[in-house]
Amino acid sequence: MNIETLMYQACQVFLIPTLLAIAALFVYAFYALGAFSVQWWQRRGTPQPDAASRGYPLLAWAQGRHDLRADDLDLQAHKLVELPRIATRVAPMLGLVATMIPMGPALKGLSDGNLASVSDNLTVAFSAVILALIAAALTYWIVAVQRRWLAEELAWLSARSAQHTLAPGAAQ
Repeated sequence: MNIETLMYQACQVFLIPTLLAIAALFVYAFYALGAFSVQWWQRRGTPQPDAASRGYPLLAWAQGRHDLRADDLDLQAHKLVELPRIATRVAPMLGLVATMIPMGPALKGLSDGNLASVSDNLTVAFSAVILALIAAALTYWIVAVQRRWLAEELAWLSARSAQHTLAPGAAQ
């Protein structure tokens, strides 16, 4: 057994796990879209959030916590967008992997004159990349808007903190 055959066989092992990961990311993207829609609905029409309002996860996290530093808030904001951000970046990579793995068998089928094999493998390849790109596009959009929302919450918390610090009679 030569190294080329060994590498080909090793790559084929990763096709099913890659397709399952893409399917999971695709489902997650729609779950995240639903959660995003609920958050948008909760945030609509509220000009200035209060700490008790829903739809403001950073404010809800900060509520009741005293002596919060800007770094703590920034870290929590990053945690809140971490999973959709990872999905945004990983989905296209997995789509590329799922496109390239079936290309080997498709090209082999083409050289053998087996057009059914070519068709089957190309169907898998292009379907996988399309689903991965849809998942990435949805989560990218969600992350972009949520980052702005979290920046607004950070600014609001910063302004509220400055008001408490500068209030007359506040401990200095």
